[in-house]
Amino acid sequence: MSDTPKSLIQAVVYYSDLDRCEAKMSRVKWSDGKPECPVCGSKHIGRIASRRMYQCKDKDCRKQFSVKIGTIFEDSPLGLDKWFVAVWCIANAKNGISSHELGRALGITQKSAWFMLHRIREAMKTGSFRKLQGTIESDETFVGGKAENMHKAKREKKITGRGPVNKTAVQGIMQRGGEVRTFVVPNIEGMTLRTNVARNVEHGSKVYTDAATGYSGLARRFVHSTVDHVREYVRGDVHTNSIENVWSLFKRCIKGTWTHIAPFHVHRYAEEEAWRFNNRKIDDGARFDRLLSMVNGKRLTYRRLCAIDDCGFMGIK
Repeated sequence: MSDTPKSLIQAVVYYSDLDRCEAKMSRVKWSDGKPECPVCGSKHIGRIASRRMYQCKDKDCRKQFSVKIGTIFEDSPLGLDKWFVAVWCIANAKNGISSHELGRALGITQKSAWFMLHRIREAMKTGSFRKLQGTIESDETFVGGKAENMHKAKREKKITGRGPVNKTAVQGIMQRGGEVRTFVVPNIEGMTLRTNVARNVEHGSKVYTDAATGYSGLARRFVHSTVDHVREYVRGDVHTNSIENVWSLFKRCIKGTWTHIAPFHVHRYAEEEAWRFNNRKIDDGARFDRLLSMVNGKRLTYRRLCAIDDCGFMGIK
Protein backbone atom coordinates (compact mmCIF):
# COMPACT_ATOMS: atom_id res chain seq x y z
CA MET A 1 0.00 0.00 0.00
CA SER A 2 1.26 3.52 -0.77
CA ASP A 3 2.11 6.01 1.95
CA THR A 4 -1.22 7.73 1.29
CA PRO A 5 -4.23 5.40 1.65
CA LYS A 6 -7.10 6.20 -0.68
CA SER A 7 -10.08 5.06 1.39
CA LEU A 8 -11.16 4.84 5.03
CA ILE A 9 -10.73 1.07 5.20
CA GLN A 10 -7.19 1.39 3.85
CA ALA A 11 -6.43 4.18 6.31
CA VAL A 12 -7.66 2.14 9.31
CA VAL A 13 -5.50 -0.83 8.33
CA TYR A 14 -2.44 1.21 7.38
CA TYR A 15 -2.40 3.45 10.45
CA SER A 16 -3.12 0.63 12.89
CA ASP A 17 0.68 0.27 12.95
CA LEU A 18 1.98 2.81 15.49
CA ASP A 19 5.46 2.71 13.92
CA ARG A 20 3.96 3.92 10.62
CA CYS A 21 2.02 6.63 12.46
CA GLU A 22 5.15 7.83 14.22
CA ALA A 23 7.17 7.85 11.00
CA LYS A 24 4.40 9.80 9.25
CA MET A 25 4.17 12.31 12.08
CA SER A 26 7.96 12.74 12.16
CA ARG A 27 7.94 13.75 8.49
CA VAL A 28 5.08 16.17 9.16
CA LYS A 29 6.69 17.72 12.24
CA TRP A 30 10.32 17.85 11.16
CA SER A 31 11.19 18.66 7.55
CA ASP A 32 13.97 16.06 7.40
CA GLY A 33 12.04 13.53 9.48
CA LYS A 34 14.70 13.63 12.21
CA PRO A 35 13.62 14.56 15.75
CA GLU A 36 14.69 17.91 17.14
CA CYS A 37 14.59 18.96 20.79
CA PRO A 38 11.69 21.41 21.30
CA VAL A 39 13.61 23.18 24.08
CA CYS A 40 17.20 23.63 22.89
CA GLY A 41 16.88 22.68 19.21
CA SER A 42 19.52 19.98 19.44
CA LYS A 43 19.58 17.18 16.85
CA HIS A 44 21.47 14.90 19.24
CA ILE A 45 18.41 12.85 20.22
CA GLY A 46 18.06 9.42 21.76
CA ARG A 47 15.02 7.16 21.64
CA ILE A 48 13.18 5.51 24.53
CA ALA A 49 11.64 2.64 22.56
CA SER A 50 9.56 1.17 25.40
CA ARG A 51 7.61 4.44 25.74
CA ARG A 52 7.79 5.70 22.14
CA MET A 53 9.53 8.81 23.44
CA TYR A 54 12.66 10.76 22.57
CA GLN A 55 15.22 12.35 24.88
CA CYS A 56 17.60 15.19 24.20
CA LYS A 57 21.19 14.09 24.81
CA ASP A 58 22.42 17.59 25.56
CA LYS A 59 23.66 17.44 29.15
CA ASP A 60 22.09 20.79 30.00
CA CYS A 61 18.68 19.86 28.63
CA ARG A 62 17.73 16.16 28.77
CA LYS A 63 14.16 16.99 27.70
CA GLN A 64 11.88 14.00 27.03
CA PHE A 65 9.25 14.41 24.32
CA SER A 66 7.23 12.58 21.67
CA VAL A 67 6.19 13.36 18.11
CA LYS A 68 2.96 14.79 19.54
CA ILE A 69 4.66 17.74 21.21
CA GLY A 70 3.79 21.13 19.78
CA THR A 71 0.75 19.76 17.91
CA ILE A 72 -2.96 19.36 18.57
CA PHE A 73 -2.15 15.82 19.77
CA GLU A 74 0.07 16.98 22.66
CA ASP A 75 -0.67 15.48 26.10
CA SER A 76 -3.33 13.18 24.66
CA PRO A 77 -3.27 9.64 26.13
CA LEU A 78 -4.77 8.32 22.88
CA GLY A 79 -2.44 6.79 20.32
CA LEU A 80 -1.82 8.25 16.88
CA ASP A 81 -3.62 5.25 15.38
CA LYS A 82 -6.88 6.60 16.81
CA TRP A 83 -6.00 10.22 16.10
CA PHE A 84 -5.23 9.57 12.43
CA VAL A 85 -8.56 7.81 11.89
CA ALA A 86 -10.33 10.75 13.55
CA VAL A 87 -8.51 13.21 11.29
CA TRP A 88 -9.46 11.13 8.23
CA CYS A 89 -13.14 11.01 9.27
CA ILE A 90 -13.59 14.72 9.93
CA ALA A 91 -11.66 15.72 6.80
CA ASN A 92 -13.62 13.49 4.44
CA ALA A 93 -17.15 13.19 5.86
CA LYS A 94 -19.10 15.64 3.69
CA ASN A 95 -21.78 16.12 6.34
CA GLY A 96 -19.34 15.98 9.25
CA ILE A 97 -19.13 13.34 11.96
CA SER A 98 -20.69 13.48 15.41
CA SER A 99 -18.78 12.83 18.61
CA HIS A 100 -21.12 9.93 19.41
CA GLU A 101 -20.39 8.28 16.07
CA LEU A 102 -16.65 8.82 16.35
CA GLY A 103 -16.62 7.56 19.93
CA ARG A 104 -18.33 4.32 18.89
CA ALA A 105 -15.98 3.88 15.92
CA LEU A 106 -12.81 4.36 17.99
CA GLY A 107 -13.99 2.65 21.16
CA ILE A 108 -13.64 5.76 23.32
CA THR A 109 -16.10 7.88 25.31
CA GLN A 110 -18.26 10.53 23.64
CA LYS A 111 -16.59 13.21 25.77
CA SER A 112 -13.13 12.20 24.54
CA ALA A 113 -14.33 12.10 20.93
CA TRP A 114 -15.90 15.56 21.32
CA PHE A 115 -12.60 16.96 22.59
CA MET A 116 -10.70 15.23 19.76
CA LEU A 117 -12.95 16.76 17.12
CA HIS A 118 -12.57 20.25 18.53
CA ARG A 119 -8.79 19.90 18.60
CA ILE A 120 -8.85 18.89 14.95
CA ARG A 121 -11.12 21.86 14.18
CA GLU A 122 -8.45 24.05 15.76
CA ALA A 123 -6.01 22.76 13.13
CA MET A 124 -8.51 23.62 10.38
CA LYS A 125 -8.14 27.34 11.08
CA THR A 126 -6.18 28.90 8.22
CA GLY A 127 -5.86 32.54 9.28
CA SER A 128 -4.78 33.51 5.77
CA PHE A 129 -3.72 37.10 5.08
CA ARG A 130 -4.23 36.67 1.33
CA LYS A 131 -7.10 38.76 0.07
CA LEU A 132 -9.84 37.28 -2.07
CA GLN A 133 -10.22 38.78 -5.53
CA GLY A 134 -12.31 38.57 -8.68
CA THR A 135 -16.02 37.98 -8.15
CA ILE A 136 -16.96 37.87 -4.47
CA GLU A 137 -20.20 36.93 -2.74
CA SER A 138 -21.08 37.86 0.84
CA ASP A 139 -24.07 36.70 2.84
CA GLU A 140 -25.11 35.82 6.39
CA THR A 141 -26.86 32.90 8.04
CA PHE A 142 -28.20 32.42 11.54
CA VAL A 143 -27.69 29.45 13.83
CA GLY A 144 -30.16 28.67 16.58
CA GLY A 145 -32.99 26.35 17.54
CA LYS A 146 -36.47 26.57 16.09
CA ALA A 147 -39.15 27.77 18.48
CA GLU A 148 -41.51 24.99 17.40
CA ASN A 149 -39.03 22.35 18.58
CA MET A 150 -38.57 23.80 22.07
CA HIS A 151 -40.38 23.03 25.29
CA LYS A 152 -42.74 25.86 26.25
CA ALA A 153 -40.64 26.92 29.26
CA LYS A 154 -37.45 26.96 27.22
CA ARG A 155 -39.16 28.76 24.33
CA GLU A 156 -40.40 31.53 26.61
CA LYS A 157 -36.90 31.99 27.99
CA LYS A 158 -34.94 31.92 24.73
CA ILE A 159 -37.27 33.29 22.07
CA THR A 160 -37.76 37.01 22.69
CA GLY A 161 -38.26 38.17 19.11
CA ARG A 162 -38.80 37.12 15.52
CA GLY A 163 -36.41 35.94 12.81
CA PRO A 164 -32.71 36.10 13.75
CA VAL A 165 -33.28 37.45 17.26
CA ASN A 166 -31.43 35.35 19.89
CA LYS A 167 -29.54 33.44 17.18
CA THR A 168 -25.84 33.44 16.32
CA ALA A 169 -25.00 35.33 13.12
CA VAL A 170 -22.34 33.97 10.76
CA GLN A 171 -21.05 35.98 7.80
CA GLY A 172 -19.58 34.19 4.80
CA ILE A 173 -17.37 35.77 2.14
CA MET A 174 -16.65 33.63 -0.92
CA GLN A 175 -14.51 34.02 -3.99
CA ARG A 176 -16.73 32.58 -6.70
CA GLY A 177 -15.33 29.21 -7.77
CA GLY A 178 -12.75 29.35 -4.98
CA GLU A 179 -12.29 29.87 -1.26
CA VAL A 180 -14.92 30.68 1.35
CA ARG A 181 -14.26 32.31 4.73
CA THR A 182 -16.65 32.41 7.68
CA PHE A 183 -16.91 34.80 10.61
CA VAL A 184 -19.18 34.70 13.64
CA VAL A 185 -20.31 38.30 14.01
CA PRO A 186 -21.92 40.07 16.99
CA ASN A 187 -24.47 41.76 14.72
CA ILE A 188 -25.30 42.37 11.06
CA GLU A 189 -24.85 46.11 11.15
CA GLY A 190 -23.02 47.92 8.38
CA MET A 191 -19.76 48.54 10.26
CA THR A 192 -19.40 44.83 11.08
CA LEU A 193 -20.22 43.45 7.63
CA ARG A 194 -18.30 46.06 5.63
CA THR A 195 -15.22 45.74 7.84
CA ASN A 196 -14.98 41.99 7.21
CA VAL A 197 -15.36 42.53 3.46
CA ALA A 198 -12.69 45.25 3.45
CA ARG A 199 -10.24 43.08 5.41
CA ASN A 200 -10.65 40.02 3.21
CA VAL A 201 -11.34 41.30 -0.31
CA GLU A 202 -8.98 42.98 -2.76
CA HIS A 203 -9.83 46.61 -3.42
CA GLY A 204 -11.78 47.04 -6.67
CA SER A 205 -13.18 43.49 -6.81
CA LYS A 206 -16.78 42.77 -7.77
CA VAL A 207 -18.82 42.16 -4.62
CA TYR A 208 -22.32 40.70 -4.86
CA THR A 209 -24.67 40.70 -1.87
CA ASP A 210 -28.35 40.65 -1.11
CA ALA A 211 -30.23 43.86 -0.41
CA ALA A 212 -29.34 43.97 3.30
CA THR A 213 -28.75 47.58 4.37
CA GLY A 214 -25.57 46.56 6.19
CA TYR A 215 -23.77 46.35 2.83
CA SER A 216 -24.64 49.87 1.70
CA GLY A 217 -21.48 51.88 1.19
CA LEU A 218 -19.38 49.07 -0.31
CA ALA A 219 -19.48 50.86 -3.68
CA ARG A 220 -16.84 53.31 -2.41
CA ARG A 221 -14.18 50.56 -2.51
CA PHE A 222 -15.66 47.79 -4.65
CA VAL A 223 -17.84 47.21 -7.69
CA HIS A 224 -20.91 46.44 -5.60
CA SER A 225 -24.15 44.97 -6.97
CA THR A 226 -27.13 43.62 -5.05
CA VAL A 227 -29.96 41.18 -5.69
CA ASP A 228 -33.23 41.73 -3.86
CA HIS A 229 -34.58 38.33 -2.87
CA VAL A 230 -38.08 39.73 -2.49
CA ARG A 231 -38.27 40.09 -6.28
CA GLU A 232 -35.45 37.98 -7.76
CA TYR A 233 -32.63 35.55 -6.99
CA VAL A 234 -30.48 35.99 -10.10
CA ARG A 235 -29.92 38.95 -12.38
CA GLY A 236 -27.40 38.04 -15.03
CA ASP A 237 -24.13 37.37 -13.20
CA VAL A 238 -25.37 39.00 -10.01
CA HIS A 239 -26.39 36.45 -7.35
CA THR A 240 -25.36 34.94 -4.03
CA ASN A 241 -26.16 31.33 -4.91
CA SER A 242 -22.61 30.08 -4.33
CA ILE A 243 -22.35 31.24 -0.72
CA GLU A 244 -25.93 30.11 -0.09
CA ASN A 245 -24.86 26.64 -1.25
CA VAL A 246 -22.23 26.70 1.50
CA TRP A 247 -24.91 27.63 4.04
CA SER A 248 -27.06 24.75 2.77
CA LEU A 249 -24.22 22.29 3.44
CA PHE A 250 -23.55 23.87 6.84
CA LYS A 251 -27.18 23.64 7.92
CA ARG A 252 -27.34 20.04 6.68
CA CYS A 253 -24.47 19.19 9.02
CA ILE A 254 -26.20 20.91 11.92
CA LYS A 255 -29.59 19.28 11.40
CA GLY A 256 -28.41 15.84 10.36
CA THR A 257 -25.14 15.29 12.21
CA TRP A 258 -24.32 17.70 15.03
CA THR A 259 -27.97 18.26 16.08
CA HIS A 260 -27.04 20.99 18.58
CA ILE A 261 -24.29 23.62 18.57
CA ALA A 262 -23.56 25.78 21.60
CA PRO A 263 -23.38 29.47 20.60
CA PHE A 264 -19.78 29.81 21.84
CA HIS A 265 -18.64 26.96 19.54
CA VAL A 266 -20.42 28.01 16.32
CA HIS A 267 -17.23 29.52 14.85
CA ARG A 268 -15.43 26.17 15.16
CA TYR A 269 -18.12 24.25 13.29
CA ALA A 270 -18.36 26.96 10.62
CA GLU A 271 -14.59 26.84 10.07
CA GLU A 272 -14.75 23.04 9.77
CA GLU A 273 -17.35 23.24 7.02
CA ALA A 274 -15.42 26.05 5.28
CA TRP A 275 -12.20 23.98 5.34
CA ARG A 276 -13.90 20.94 3.84
CA PHE A 277 -15.56 23.08 1.17
CA ASN A 278 -12.27 24.78 0.26
CA ASN A 279 -10.59 21.38 -0.17
CA ARG A 280 -13.45 19.71 -2.04
CA LYS A 281 -11.54 19.31 -5.30
CA ILE A 282 -8.86 16.92 -4.01
CA ASP A 283 -9.20 13.23 -3.09
CA ASP A 284 -9.61 11.79 0.40
CA GLY A 285 -5.95 10.86 0.87
CA ALA A 286 -4.73 14.30 -0.19
CA ARG A 287 -7.29 15.97 2.09
CA PHE A 288 -6.03 13.89 5.02
CA ASP A 289 -2.40 14.82 4.28
CA ARG A 290 -3.27 18.50 3.96
CA LEU A 291 -5.08 18.56 7.30
CA LEU A 292 -2.32 16.59 9.00
CA SER A 293 0.21 19.15 7.76
CA MET A 294 -1.70 21.83 9.69
CA VAL A 295 -1.51 20.30 13.19
CA ASN A 296 1.86 21.86 14.12
CA GLY A 297 2.00 24.88 16.37
CA LYS A 298 -1.66 24.64 17.37
CA ARG A 299 -2.86 23.68 20.79
CA LEU A 300 -6.31 23.60 22.36
CA THR A 301 -6.68 22.71 26.02
CA TYR A 302 -9.95 21.58 27.57
CA ARG A 303 -9.95 24.64 29.82
CA ARG A 304 -9.69 27.02 26.87
CA LEU A 305 -12.17 25.04 24.80
CA CYS A 306 -14.82 25.34 27.49
CA ALA A 307 -13.62 28.74 28.73
CA ILE A 308 -13.56 27.46 32.29
CA ASP A 309 -12.33 30.14 34.67
CA ASP A 310 -10.62 29.69 38.03
CA CYS A 311 -13.99 29.42 39.77
CA GLY A 312 -15.10 26.59 37.50
CA PHE A 313 -17.68 28.53 35.51
CA MET A 314 -18.09 28.08 31.78
CA GLY A 315 -17.97 31.24 29.69
CA ILE A 316 -19.38 32.00 26.27
CA LYS A 317 -16.20 32.67 24.28
